[in-house]
Amino acid sequence: QVQPVESGGGLVQAGGSLRLSCAASGHTFSSYCMGWFRQAPGKEREFVAAISWSGGSTTYADSVKGRFTISRDNAKNTVYLQMNSLKPEDTAVYYCAANARHGTSRYDWAYDYWGQGTQVTVSS
Repeated sequence: QVQPVESGGGLVQAGGSLRLSCAASGHTFSSYCMGWFRQAPGKEREFVAAISWSGGSTTYADSVKGRFTISRDNAKNTVYLQMNSLKPEDTAVYYCAANARHGTSRYDWAYDYWGQGTQVTVSS
């Protein structure tokens, strides 16, 4: 199993950039597909991006496509989310999650292990 731990959140102005990191403990990190989800106040958790175990396949929500990039470094047991051209509506708690059986799924039920989340706030 893996235990994801997110970092890199913070306060940024609209139009700015942030890079989130998710370090996952465990010896089998490269066996897991990884995803990023987010939850804004008063809203349901939503899919942001996902990446296959090898990094060769990625999936994005339409709302972030072209602005966010997911990547991974299996040697460092870490997955990243580069967020550019941030908008106030990107404000949310961002969660990293791992799944071993459902590929680059958009559905949170497909993910087995979750981090505690990191807050991203985009000011207008």
